[in-house]
Amino acid sequence: MARQSPQRPDADEPELDDTTASAEADEVEVDRPAADRALWDELRIDPVEIALPAGTGFTLRAYRPARELTPTDVAERDQDDPFLARRQVVETEDEEVVILDEEFAALSAEDEDEEEADEKRADRRGRGKTEAAEGADEDEADEADEDEDEADAAGDEEVPAFLTHRGKLLLFKTPESLVSFIRSGAPNDLSQLDSWNELSERVEPADIAPLDEDTYELDLVVENLRGGHDAWDPTLLIEAGEIARDLAYALRLPGVLDMLSAGSSLDDLDEALRASVNGGIGGFMGRRRLKKIGAQTASLGWRTIVGKISAVVDWRD
Repeated sequence: MARQSPQRPDADEPELDDTTASAEADEVEVDRPAADRALWDELRIDPVEIALPAGTGFTLRAYRPARELTPTDVAERDQDDPFLARRQVVETEDEEVVILDEEFAALSAEDEDEEEADEKRADRRGRGKTEAAEGADEDEADEADEDEDEADAAGDEEVPAFLTHRGKLLLFKTPESLVSFIRSGAPNDLSQLDSWNELSERVEPADIAPLDEDTYELDLVVENLRGGHDAWDPTLLIEAGEIARDLAYALRLPGVLDMLSAGSSLDDLDEALRASVNGGIGGFMGRRRLKKIGAQTASLGWRTIVGKISAVVDWRD
């Protein structure tokens, strides 16, 4: 079949040949150069962009073995939380022991005497059972070794760390302000990394160009969930879960971690979303599971998560 002729351009518009069009395309690429990833790959730190209801900001994230990181200090942040402060006061009051009068003190002394007598009887019953006790000691030693092995494994696990300070996530509205902070030598939790000094010497504003997979839109999550099952964006919601878990760990937000933990309703949503993007029977089953998840429940849960994260952000210009 004969090939159709291309539509002729208007007389006022100059006709572009393939060479000219290609040159213009190349010029567009030159106007938008790709960021050099060599610095980040070498230092194992990444720029991250996070959008929250209050705005969009840049920060840094790194993954390191847990044993190499000192968690952010949340003592000052917790003091600013009136609900947590009240809970701590209640716990302190519960732990205090107050002797009301001499009669109560005497009763307490009698209880202590009975406890001592019980201990003596227990000692007598324990005589002649040395071998059993030795066996129990061996079992305890084996359990201790197992616990130590588990602790070593946990210490080797890579965990997220962000540009934080005293329990706050530092978010910068421009690459320039982020670079100025890095160079300033101001205290932060990432300064414990062995590559931090080199980063402070080499980083430039042009380097603050997060990859697509390091760009998160938490400000859109609640609205998207409210739109109903047919409007849900799996990529948006899955990525939101990933950054929320990382932030909750690094910022020590146990409430957020619990809401996203295995077996929770939001974790079920995450698993169903991941299954739905796959083809075949797995994708079909994932979409069926999504239909059973309440949009209102999911949106309320995520509104709480976004609110808790927003509450511990320190915005920097």
